[in-house]
Amino acid sequence: MKNKRMKIARVECDLSQEQLAEKVGVTRQTISMIETGNYNPSLNLTITICNVLNKTLNDLFWGE
Repeated sequence: MKNKRMKIARVECDLSQEQLAEKVGVTRQTISMIETGNYNPSLNLTITICNVLNKTLNDLFWGE
């Protein structure tokens, strides 16, 4: 399942995949795989992404 909410939040923060990856300490490929639904990130990584994008876990990863 694609994570369109994360991609939208990233774009709203005016961050490229590479910039977000650098901020959270992973590779750009990891961010791409999360957004395309090909990687299930750890809870620690999801929390870090949420903090960088100023979103909650519900906003980006849970619900719907």
